[in-house]
Amino acid sequence: MRDLIVTENITLDGVIEATEGWFDPAGGEDDVSDVETALRKQREAADALLLGRVTFEQMRGYWPLQTDDTTGITDYLNGVSKYVVSSALQDPEWERTAVLRSIDDIRALKSETGGDIVTTGSIRLVRELIAAGLVDEYRLFTYPVVARARPTVVRGRDRGPPPASGGEPALSLQHRAPALPDRLTRPPPAGVLPSRCTGSSRAASPD
Repeated sequence: MRDLIVTENITLDGVIEATEGWFDPAGGEDDVSDVETALRKQREAADALLLGRVTFEQMRGYWPLQTDDTTGITDYLNGVSKYVVSSALQDPEWERTAVLRSIDDIRALKSETGGDIVTTGSIRLVRELIAAGLVDEYRLFTYPVVARARPTVVRGRDRGPPPASGGEPALSLQHRAPALPDRLTRPPPAGVLPSRCTGSSRAASPD
């Protein structure tokens, strides 16, 4: 059984929607070498990217156009096996992309032999994955920002069923505080997400 890992850039109040400008996918002028290192390790262990339709289309419209990207993200995204979950999309228009129609399709993907499956963004899809107990690990890159009144990873404080692999999903938090030399790793409030913490660094139509 392959691990399904949810990776999100997230604010202090649990928001992953970056419409307020608190997150720049290209890094801007900030030193994001720590993030790049973590993502490079993640890419080495993963051979599948799972996305909801909205996030997929946003990434498709951005990353393939970055001809001067030095992070390796563009090359990885163009070459990795991508899976977009949508009830309506027919032609994904991005090489090495397959369309999945349901949570059962994702469950079947997890049962195949292979490396990790990574999901990022895709808030509706992530909620479906949590509810179905398919998430094995959360990796949250936490930014010192309070966004308020935006979609959060989970609704309320309910916890979904345990993952199919047994036990609770692991939780790895990396708090990005540019002015501080140290990083803190601590679990979230009880009930928000599974409380087991690992690491010290940082169906419907879930479109």
